[in-house]
Amino acid sequence: MAKLHFVPQPNQPQPREWQAVDLSQDYVGAIKYHDAVDGPGYRVAVYLSGCKFNCPGCYNKAVQSFHYGQPFTDQMFDEIMHALAEPYYQGLTLLGGEPFLNTRIAIRLAEAVRSRFPDKNIWSWSGYTYEQLRQETADKQHLLSLIDVLVDGPFLEAKKDLTLQFRGSANQRVIDVPNSLSQDKVVIWPRLLR
Repeated sequence: MAKLHFVPQPNQPQPREWQAVDLSQDYVGAIKYHDAVDGPGYRVAVYLSGCKFNCPGCYNKAVQSFHYGQPFTDQMFDEIMHALAEPYYQGLTLLGGEPFLNTRIAIRLAEAVRSRFPDKNIWSWSGYTYEQLRQETADKQHLLSLIDVLVDGPFLEAKKDLTLQFRGSANQRVIDVPNSLSQDKVVIWPRLLR
């Protein structure tokens, strides 16, 4: 298979330009239990604070601040794990903000879900494209490897389409990450309706 290449876009970082270790303040904007919008089924959705993409028309502008919300605590972690133990939860969703600029929290949660609840899935939204993440820092690549489905790419107001499943603009893709990694090419999530 041909290697995936990053194609720079306007207002997009160069590979390894934005690093979680330099930017993240380990804040969480919100934790939503019984979320039925950010992925299939009932989910725990964790909105991680901080994003540098600054997409015009962002639906969650407040969470762009790296100091929005509250510092992530062990109690929050325990509450999330306790909730996910319930059989009606299908999985964990990481969004924000930008999860890949908050890898300390995101990796901790994703590794715990993989270890404790192997039957649950992990979804994430990111302003990064899949191709960018494949050329990014080790922490971002590790987080990517823990995710089942990635909705990638920045929100583009010019391509806004509210009829699309799980995404706000037509440039964004709903990617089956394990199959994409194993096949070394982007594989769209097979249950995507439109």
